[in-house]
Amino acid sequence: MVLVFPPIIREAIIFSSLLTLLSIGLTLGYMTTRVPNFAHGSFATIGVYVSLVAVRLVNVSPYLFLPVAFLVSGFVALLLYKAILKPLMRRGASTILLMVATIAFDMLLIASLNIFADYLSRAHRITSRYFSLKAADIRIEGIPLVFYVAPIVAAALILTFYILLTKTKFGIAMRATIENPALAGVVGINIDLVYTVSWILAGGLAGIAGLLMSLWFVGNPDLGTLILVSIFSASIVGGLLNIYGAILGGFLVGFAEVIGTSRLASLLGVWIIPYRPVIPLLIMVIALLTIPGGLSSIRWSSIAKLWRR
Repeated sequence: MVLVFPPIIREAIIFSSLLTLLSIGLTLGYMTTRVPNFAHGSFATIGVYVSLVAVRLVNVSPYLFLPVAFLVSGFVALLLYKAILKPLMRRGASTILLMVATIAFDMLLIASLNIFADYLSRAHRITSRYFSLKAADIRIEGIPLVFYVAPIVAAALILTFYILLTKTKFGIAMRATIENPALAGVVGINIDLVYTVSWILAGGLAGIAGLLMSLWFVGNPDLGTLILVSIFSASIVGGLLNIYGAILGGFLVGFAEVIGTSRLASLLGVWIIPYRPVIPLLIMVIALLTIPGGLSSIRWSSIAKLWRR
């Protein structure tokens, strides 16, 4: 039996699931190295173009290229850490300088994606800008498969992260490195290995999200840049130092953005739709002003006790 949801709810579920994957990756990178990565959106765009290659060049289902998207985006994220951030961190670079470095790397990525788009267009006669791959998705009684795959992949990866962080030696080492890198190094933990794996995972998650995103959104080299505000909003609302908070932030911001835009469009007119990024921006500002530590910083047990009274 196929579950029936209104189109706006389907879009909210898909977008929230993908935004959760992206916010987890951004949060993971910040937790380990304290670097706000402004190139994270472009990591997702890489996944979009991996999907385009799978559909238009290889002629296979984009779902078969999920591991490829993970590996390619993970490698690019590793390149950012190893070639740029790590040398700067060794020289004692400030957080602002590291942030600027990610912005510069993002510009290089966007330029590279545009060059790759031009190559696909000229060499293979493929529409590589403002393209849609919705027709390449499988449909189950009229419902696109991405509607089921996106939340399932998000749930599976959330469970995997939980097991990794709580049940494995590497997860314990990662948590120790996050809490106190200096002390973790003293007790023999390979801090650089933890950072390396964290950035590969962060980039890989973005690549997976981007590939799935290509089956719902219009693909373009600047797609990741357009959703960057939403990604940061989800991570900040959840708490930049808590992966589980990023999950909450991803679903909260995702649903608010999709449903909020729909409601405003019905009240004010469709002219409001291009201003959709204002919603996550406002949510982010409100969160910073009211709960700077994000939802994960709230003592829910204390609130529950007050509620019982």
